[in-house]
Amino acid sequence: MNNNNVLNFEKPIRELEKKIQDLKSYSETHDVDVSRSVESLEQQIEKQKKEIFSNLTPWQRVQLARHPERPYPENYVKTIFTDFMEFHGDRRFSDDKAIFGGFAKLDTQKVMVIGTRKGRELKENVEVNFGSAHPEGYRKALRLMKMAEKARVPIISLIDTPGAYPGIGAEERHIAEAIAVNLREMFKLQVPIVVTIVGEGGSGGALGIGIGDKVMILENAYYSVITPEGCAAILWHDGKAAPEAAEALKITSKDLQQMEIVDEIINEPLGGAHQDPDTVYQNLKKAIQNNLKKLSSLSTKELCRNRYNKFRKIGVFNEE
Repeated sequence: MNNNNVLNFEKPIRELEKKIQDLKSYSETHDVDVSRSVESLEQQIEKQKKEIFSNLTPWQRVQLARHPERPYPENYVKTIFTDFMEFHGDRRFSDDKAIFGGFAKLDTQKVMVIGTRKGRELKENVEVNFGSAHPEGYRKALRLMKMAEKARVPIISLIDTPGAYPGIGAEERHIAEAIAVNLREMFKLQVPIVVTIVGEGGSGGALGIGIGDKVMILENAYYSVITPEGCAAILWHDGKAAPEAAEALKITSKDLQQMEIVDEIINEPLGGAHQDPDTVYQNLKKAIQNNLKKLSSLSTKELCRNRYNKFRKIGVFNEE
């Protein structure tokens, strides 16, 4: 791991790992047996990991969801699916690179994959607008979903976005309308839809491709109506109150499952998805396949009715 990407709560672990590296270097230079010391430090590391990652705060999970080495939707597509053929453009204005999609195969099953895109470097981030889509991105996504419906193939949506772009150009081209139309139309699509939040699930930007028969989330991802920083700025008038805001927003995977906003949590390795991406790829692939198998037994009428009822009951409560 790049030392520049080490989070504050990970530093005790990195310090122990550095001690191990120093011991091994000393051993090679001076021909000294340090195996017992290394073994002791490795045991300390495992203990530290369990203590730290078993008691993460909501804000720490947000930091893991944003980790620059965390797998992005494109990484999942390249690993889980084959024969991916990307489509471009909304046929109205332009091609928004912040949202991508196309036909692919999940083993032998044909699917339509749609996802958000982030960059690793500054140049890539500028090209994809730091993962924040414009109206044409959502219109492209809807065009592809309609294609999937016509081809009678399921839709797989992979989400990792801080939110839709709130700039002047996006407003001029009706970003709110584009998202609202997607919400309406996704309820009516007559093919199975499986949605997974793999990193950030930012407000309407995520919801615009987030209406599904099954909504899953990775263990350290988050899904929220606003970022903790945005919430802190509004309620506390101070972005430094983001940790308190993250706690209040109830945006972690466990909170979301308890409130029935998400249906399933995909486990991550100790330390986050970036520590062992291959395990996460396999966990997600299996979960998608299991859900598609269950959904395939439903009629189109049942699919649409269940999808509608699933979202209508969110936020409903009984008052004694």
